[in-house]
Amino acid sequence: MSTQAVPRETGLGTRGVTISYGGAPVVRDVSLDIPDGELTMIIGPNGCGKSTLLKGLARVLRPDLGRVLLHGRDIWSYRGRDAARHVALLPQNPIAPEGVDVRGLVRRGRYPHHTLLRQWSPDDEAAIGFALERTGLDQLAGARASELSGGQRQRAWIAMVLAQQTDLLLLDEPTTFLDIAHQYDLLELCRELHRDGKTIVAVLHDLNQAARFASHLIVMKQGRAVAQGPPAEVLTPRLVEEVFGLACDVVPDPRTSTPMVVPHPRTPAAG
Repeated sequence: MSTQAVPRETGLGTRGVTISYGGAPVVRDVSLDIPDGELTMIIGPNGCGKSTLLKGLARVLRPDLGRVLLHGRDIWSYRGRDAARHVALLPQNPIAPEGVDVRGLVRRGRYPHHTLLRQWSPDDEAAIGFALERTGLDQLAGARASELSGGQRQRAWIAMVLAQQTDLLLLDEPTTFLDIAHQYDLLELCRELHRDGKTIVAVLHDLNQAARFASHLIVMKQGRAVAQGPPAEVLTPRLVEEVFGLACDVVPDPRTSTPMVVPHPRTPAAG
């Protein structure tokens, strides 16, 4: 199994972070850095602390121990609005306000940029227009968010965090409840945004999707980051068995040559 990399200074990282919900720690003594300009995916078994770590990175949960660093400063030393100009979080299962249309939803991404002295401006309109165009929703700007398909609705949420114009996008299980075609559509969009220069961190369950789309993986087990690096180096049969309890082969994907996990049968084939 790969060892935890030595942290280096980047835009976002953790130093000895432990996070709990008032009981036993869910994230335990994690030190890592999010590589700038990469599409990082956090994988691991259910309950291993993936989403909790992401919330810590997003300044939603305060660590019990350790620090989350944003551009070299403790993220909790920033005012909330200032931190939100650098890091945008799309949580699991966000709920749109009743009756809001797509443009109104995307507008909400501009709130961190407003103060008493700086209200709505042409820059806000430009950011919204770019976000709608980039997510393919410019023709649906007037549609109610509640009337969109699941895939369109998730793109609208992505557009909202894009309009926030942050250095980093954090996405918590963005493909949940999407059918398989929309899952791949959304992951293709993430890859396009990564190619545009965005630093993206996403929690994902599907190992093969993570291996195909990520440029960097963080693997968690029992609250700890146990491996990180490029998918081709990290995703090995030994790691998958040790972390997920799944005996498997890891072979090249026939379409992309990225690692593909092929599970061994749990029971012998009938003879």
